[in-house]
Amino acid sequence: MNQLLQTLKTQRWDDHRFYHHSRINQTLHLISAISFLVAYVYLFIDPVVSALVAWLISMTTRQMGHFFFEPKGFDEVNQVTHEFKEEIKVGYNLNRKIVLLSICAAVPVMAFWTPEFLSWAVPAAYEDTPIRMTAMAWLFLGMAGLLFRVLQLWKQESLMAGVAWGLKIITDPVHDIILYHKAPLYLMRGERIDPMIHVNTAHN
Repeated sequence: MNQLLQTLKTQRWDDHRFYHHSRINQTLHLISAISFLVAYVYLFIDPVVSALVAWLISMTTRQMGHFFFEPKGFDEVNQVTHEFKEEIKVGYNLNRKIVLLSICAAVPVMAFWTPEFLSWAVPAAYEDTPIRMTAMAWLFLGMAGLLFRVLQLWKQESLMAGVAWGLKIITDPVHDIILYHKAPLYLMRGERIDPMIHVNTAHN
């Protein structure tokens, strides 16, 4: 258990210091985290609402932050290139995210035009409308994406790394709120990039 918690702590620290320099990205992660918690609650009330909130709000804001606002140049704080960070990223790097998001975008197209291609993955009770079919397919896509990367990490590194990453993803909403709740305030003060003083202090 101690090893698992230490692995989780390391993954979270690396995720923050490598991939969350932009205050806009941090703010979008805060919005994403809050909406993910709403999605978690609705998972037990209405899974359709849960999936729509998770993919249309939570994932959209989160990935917008990474794709459009996070710096892609040389990381002066950590003294590494963007390419190096993409190569060592434990979770989904930008290339993997493009694949996942492409599948996500294809789901509603199939649900509206060729629903028979999705019927195998969606319970019959949710096949009555394209929106409900899309939501349930998205819900299972999220679960499959999580499990797939856990298994990949198990094969590439260790079971511990995979389980820790899965636990990290599930608990990220709470951790992100704790970490980035002040990001909008810094943005309003005109600070676009986190100086990461705490990272430099840790390095020293």
